[in-house]
Amino acid sequence: MTGGRNGFLLLGGAASVGAGALHLFAAGLHTEHATLARLMVVLAAAQCAAGLLASVSTRKAMPVTVIGGNLIAVAIWGYTRFAGLPWPDGLDTAEAPQFLDSTCAALGLLAIAGATVALARPGATLPTAPTATAAGLAGALAVAAMLGGAGHVHSHDAGDHTHPGGDHTHAGGDHTDHGTGTAWPRPWDPATPVDVSGVPGVTAAQEQRATALIRSTLDQLPAFADVSSIGALGFRSIGDSATGYEHYINTGYIRDDRFLDATHPESLVYQVDGADRTLVSAMYIAKGKKIDDTELVDYGGPLMQWHVHDNLCWKAGAGGPQVAGVTDAQGNCPPNSINPGAGNPMVHVWITANQCGPFAALEGHGAGQAATTVDGRRTDTCSHDHTGGHR
Repeated sequence: MTGGRNGFLLLGGAASVGAGALHLFAAGLHTEHATLARLMVVLAAAQCAAGLLASVSTRKAMPVTVIGGNLIAVAIWGYTRFAGLPWPDGLDTAEAPQFLDSTCAALGLLAIAGATVALARPGATLPTAPTATAAGLAGALAVAAMLGGAGHVHSHDAGDHTHPGGDHTHAGGDHTDHGTGTAWPRPWDPATPVDVSGVPGVTAAQEQRATALIRSTLDQLPAFADVSSIGALGFRSIGDSATGYEHYINTGYIRDDRFLDATHPESLVYQVDGADRTLVSAMYIAKGKKIDDTELVDYGGPLMQWHVHDNLCWKAGAGGPQVAGVTDAQGNCPPNSINPGAGNPMVHVWITANQCGPFAALEGHGAGQAATTVDGRRTDTCSHDHTGGHR
């Protein structure tokens, strides 16, 4: 392009600057994920630089630069609306679109369209007033998206929570209340949308991981509903059906390297009704970790109740270890049984309603303990019995 300024390129450049400004704003909301935030800053700088250069240079490379930078941004946004990326951390889960990220993508598409027309028609012009108005509207839209994002970036439609291109955390790592209250645990009903939002001390990444774990468990666990079929997979009862709930343990799954994998749950919990068994929960077991292990504590933060059963007594059984009871006041087990102590922390994910939430630790005598940030251990935060006193 060798003559005057191309109006389409000017408009595309303005849109690119607006998209870059939104990406720069969003980067500040993603400081929990340092790599993602840095990449967003780099992308924002590229979009802004391309847009500004397009307004002062007539080189043919300018529209190509505008198209390239914005095409990368829009492609990543589009892909992450349907699937997660393995890298960087913060883009590992698909997110529904919301106003801030959608506006950023729309401006990116406008930048691509303007630059493409400029390439195809180098001499094209647009009336000055409409071009200036369109550029001003693009800027106003970007500012509106920033204001909206600063006030309420989360979206909890149908139980989802989304962010403009990835996770983010509020100042201090806490979430604000989004109308559902901050109390936790909350009564859980899988027939309603998953909502673990608004809990103080829970970061966006923790909320996202906890939600994903609940959903994967709801999706995958029904494959184990028929208790008569799980023996072939290696599950064995620990002999606690008298409590009203029977646990089946898979030692092979405990020994493997899978972590919180709903297709390979280390233990299954069934509600007992005579000879009938109804699957109610997965009990995931973390092999070789302590209850205050950083990976466990950070996974879902205060949402998840990792716990140990350090007062259970075990005895040998025909199908494997069996629960013989619990230690007495002096810490002794019934005859011919032993207490191995605390080890292999576990967390439940319920696929049936539970008054103590989707991660409720099984309650009653021997319910175990869960981690805190104070001394590494605490009693279950929902200690009143809703489940008939089962372990």
